Amino acid sequence: MDAATFAYFLTASILLTLAPGPDILYLLTKSLSDGAKAGIILACGLVSGIVFHTTLVMVGVAALLKSSTTAMFLLKIFGAAYLLFLALGAFKSARAGKKISLSRSDSKVAAAALYKRGVLMNVLNPKVLLFFLAFLPQFVNLQSDGAGLTILFLGVTFAAQALIIFSLVSLTAGRVRKFLLRKKNIGRTMNFIEAAVLTLIAAGLIFWE
Repeated sequence: MDAATFAYFLTASILLTLAPGPDILYLLTKSLSDGAKAGIILACGLVSGIVFHTTLVMVGVAALLKSSTTAMFLLKIFGAAYLLFLALGAFKSARAGKKISLSRSDSKVAAAALYKRGVLMNVLNPKVLLFFLAFLPQFVNLQSDGAGLTILFLGVTFAAQALIIFSLVSLTAGRVRKFLLRKKNIGRTMNFIEAAVLTLIAAGLIFWE
């Protein structure tokens, strides 16, 4: 791959990551609710999902899944069900009046659960899989011997720039959160917002064709 093609790929990747979408919207909501650390952990999970999908594209599994209507339908249903499960949890927390705490995501158990959430949100989303299946091969000579490794390299590059951008978003939201903590009942409000965002993402997945 020449430098010009890589520069074009990187520019396109950054613009796509910055574009308003489910990942960055939920990341922003989570960072405002639980702080920058929680947002960065979630971001690590999300970009791990990107690497997973890239690997599927590289080995050809993504193309096989795309050709199976049943597999894509099941993946969509499982993904939507998981998002609705998360939304229900956030709604229950809001109903219980759970408050925002600066140390809420400090435990290793909570961090691992949040990372897993980010991974599953992307792994169970067929939209992400089809996006990378269509996007990455555009920058690769599929007839070359190293096409698979080039696709993997581009996927890791996309994940790396996404992690940087997501981390900056989380850090910025974390600063804003300090002002939100002064507001009364902000914990319940943020939990309701988180539930609403997850429900909207799930609805978008369910009605996606």
